[in-house]
Amino acid sequence: MKKIFNTIIGLGALAALVLTSCGSAPSSDSSIQVLASTSFLADIAQNVAGNRLKVDSLLPIGTDPHAYQPTPADAAKIAESNVLILNGVEYEHFIEALLENAGGERLVIEATTGLTPHQAEKHGHEGEEEHEAGDPHMWLDPTLVMTYVENIGAGLIEADPAGADTYNTNADAYLAQLKELDKWIAEQVNTIPAERRLLVTNHEALGYFAERYGFEVVDTILVSFSSGASASAQEIAGTIEAIKASGAPAIFLGEVENAALANQIAAETGVKVVDGLYLETLTDGEPAATYIDMMKYNVTLIVEALR
Repeated sequence: MKKIFNTIIGLGALAALVLTSCGSAPSSDSSIQVLASTSFLADIAQNVAGNRLKVDSLLPIGTDPHAYQPTPADAAKIAESNVLILNGVEYEHFIEALLENAGGERLVIEATTGLTPHQAEKHGHEGEEEHEAGDPHMWLDPTLVMTYVENIGAGLIEADPAGADTYNTNADAYLAQLKELDKWIAEQVNTIPAERRLLVTNHEALGYFAERYGFEVVDTILVSFSSGASASAQEIAGTIEAIKASGAPAIFLGEVENAALANQIAAETGVKVVDGLYLETLTDGEPAATYIDMMKYNVTLIVEALR
């Protein structure tokens, strides 16, 4: 995503831009428009912003960013924004064209700044070019989301210096919640026998989660960080063989993913398909209305399937 940085203004410059356009530091009814790329990022950012700023999501709830096709309305939303929050690591593969069409200047916060992504072991598959920068799914490890919170907080303070105390206080409170979430997940995972902590997924989404909580990723159906990739007959056969050899009891899919291949593999291996995980999007109300709710829901499904 090389061209994206042509549209990004420096953090220090944004403060001058905002003060020039608004006349003074914004109050709690600030006119600063904050836009996040996805619903889970919007929720994380809203926890830092609190009541001082409203954070909207560019992608609607229930959308798979890997398969998303942007609309002219999306460019309009970006054009109206003063702050744009992205995951980064080329997760928002569609954003470059939108930024070019939107024009103008805004602060772009990449939540993963400072984190080192996992690199793909295999390349050359359809859809893989979208994530040459590495695995973007860092939000599925709450301890990495702590860095998201720090980056978002720093960006909001640059955009709205008068709100610094609010953002720092909110960030500290949310970091405490993330620490509790991390502890809760570890406790749940510890109820799974060690030999059954095996993950088979549709695409390479749970790598950071697995690394944090001691799972082995046995195989992925789509050898890609994108759910929009495809699998060859040889790769499908390899997945079947890996499942049989490992004894993995389930295949896990995100709610927005196509379950056809997983069902085909399950029919040949006798494992179950758990296709209700929310990996890329929140829900409108239960069960995954917030990032923390999303993680607890996913962990509950994984633990129940493997225990």
